Amino acid sequence: MEKINPGSLKAWVMLPRFHFIPLTVILVSLGTAIAAYEGYFHFGHFILAMIGSILVHMTVNVINDYYDYVDGIDLNTQRTPFSGGSGVLPGGFLNPKQAFWFATVCLWIAMVIGIYFVLTKGWLLFPLLLVAGFSAYFYNVYIAKWMMGELFAGLNFGPLIVLGSYFVQTGRYSWETLFASIAPGLLTSNLLFLNEFPDREADLKGGRRHLVIALGKEKARYVFMLILLASYLFIVLGVVTKIMPLLTLIGLGTVLFGWKAIKGAFTYYNDTYRLIPALGMNVITILGTQALLTLGYVVALWMKP
Repeated sequence: MEKINPGSLKAWVMLPRFHFIPLTVILVSLGTAIAAYEGYFHFGHFILAMIGSILVHMTVNVINDYYDYVDGIDLNTQRTPFSGGSGVLPGGFLNPKQAFWFATVCLWIAMVIGIYFVLTKGWLLFPLLLVAGFSAYFYNVYIAKWMMGELFAGLNFGPLIVLGSYFVQTGRYSWETLFASIAPGLLTSNLLFLNEFPDREADLKGGRRHLVIALGKEKARYVFMLILLASYLFIVLGVVTKIMPLLTLIGLGTVLFGWKAIKGAFTYYNDTYRLIPALGMNVITILGTQALLTLGYVVALWMKP
């Protein structure tokens, strides 16, 4: 951990792990792009949904840091640029109470934004927000100990955020948007999944239960590969069935990065230091695929007659 002053602005900036926030930015943009492709776009609602979604993501990151510190996980794990938390609490740069209240305030503000959309766009949004809020705040307390961490990560940073961003533009849901959100959800699950490899032993000691713990790293690498392949398959199926526009096939442009992530996971699954490049390739694959899907919808919109 680099040398920083306790309580400094730098410590507060490091705490929410902003380098993961592009995931939310891209997925909100995807849901909005799908709505725009169908003829609905309100810039103010887009910005408000973006702010609320980023605040929820910050809540997830900070509350995870808080509970991973309290449970002793981050005191035992081998940190990488992509896993192991921010390091702010183990380093003593902020105290746990400060982190807890930071996350709580972020969630409160996000809830106000969510209530505004429920009142203005419709009550059908409320169940989605309820699941998202529960997942964000109680991930470590319950979900991560119920063998459901990967599922809820993919659900929240996949169908829920894409459908929610679409709903605040259109006031409705659609099967087409749900299908288009499946590949992004699978990719997000895979982001968490591979990041759990370096944390397996520390997570086990801290009381977590997830697929990497249950399967072991050697078997889990096959699941990682299958999830990645399935995400590409859903993009192809979406285009073949004409649920998604042809131009969304550009989402397949990350295949080479995906192959490198798979190759690294298969070779270095039990060596954290050598696995780091594969973790990086996985992040590029996930963010790149989701961004290209968004771009596909934007270009398809502009090419409409």
